[in-house]
Amino acid sequence: MNVYVNGERREVSGTPSLAELIALLELPVARIAIERNREVVRRSEWGSTMLKDEDKIEIVHFVGGGNVSDEKLIIGGRAFTSRLIIGTGKYRSYEEMRSAHEASGAEMVTVAVRRVPLDRSSESFLDYLNPSLQILPNTAGCYTAEDAVRTARLAREALQTDLVKLEVIGDQTTLFPDNEQTLEAARVLVKEGFVVLPYFTDDLIVAKKLLDAGCAAIMPLAAPIGSGLGVQNPANLRIMREQLPDATLIVDAGVGTASDAAIAMELGADGVLMNTAIAEAADPAKMATAMKLAIEAGRLAYRAGRMPKRLYASASSPLAGVIK
Repeated sequence: MNVYVNGERREVSGTPSLAELIALLELPVARIAIERNREVVRRSEWGSTMLKDEDKIEIVHFVGGGNVSDEKLIIGGRAFTSRLIIGTGKYRSYEEMRSAHEASGAEMVTVAVRRVPLDRSSESFLDYLNPSLQILPNTAGCYTAEDAVRTARLAREALQTDLVKLEVIGDQTTLFPDNEQTLEAARVLVKEGFVVLPYFTDDLIVAKKLLDAGCAAIMPLAAPIGSGLGVQNPANLRIMREQLPDATLIVDAGVGTASDAAIAMELGADGVLMNTAIAEAADPAKMATAMKLAIEAGRLAYRAGRMPKRLYASASSPLAGVIK
């Protein structure tokens, strides 16, 4: 006959009891509970409860509380323990870059796509990357949707990855993104099977359009690229988080120090992408460690829920029993 155990159809011979089913499945009997056809069966009755055809059995035990997936950063079906994404540019040496990467605990690293020097005048920094790092190619330096799409296609061919950080710059001085061109490129790349992470201004409407286009995450800037100014418009990020609660939101560009990263996370960001803040620090490895801890602290603070801000004081100690 057939029975369903935790939703799975199983064929059993004879007419076994619940106790015999547990033995057949080689399950531990301690600290489990059994439900048969939506009715809880007492442990003392397992041996006398005989299974019938089409019975629906649920067997449960205890696991740690909390949503495990919520503790990981999910991008395009990939799960990352670290919520810090780091870059590879501006380091004084490849050895310094590698030390900073190790200290950061990051699991994803961005790389720019550039022409190969035909005179072989430069070595590949890829040789200095930890093989366990997920490489995220970006389209940095592109000023049109067409160039960004071409660059993404080349990156996928070279690295055999469908991930792409989409950047389409609109102004050479501020390096602000061209949201219109970014959206155009995103639509093309999503249709071609890319997992698109677009960099754009902190604009809620653009964020919605990018998500509607099928982007796996949205990456609003905190401040201009490489400026180190920190989060310049926290209200926009907070609104974006509240209006798009299910979106993967990664703050990109403008972080300068650990407190900036913590603020971004406290506003509800799912992660932070940075490069200059670590690479241009006097000690990149120490700054990378600081960023790692700041992101962890900011995430924990966001999930804890901060106290409300008050205009006036509110005593912590009770006034009853004060010595007079």
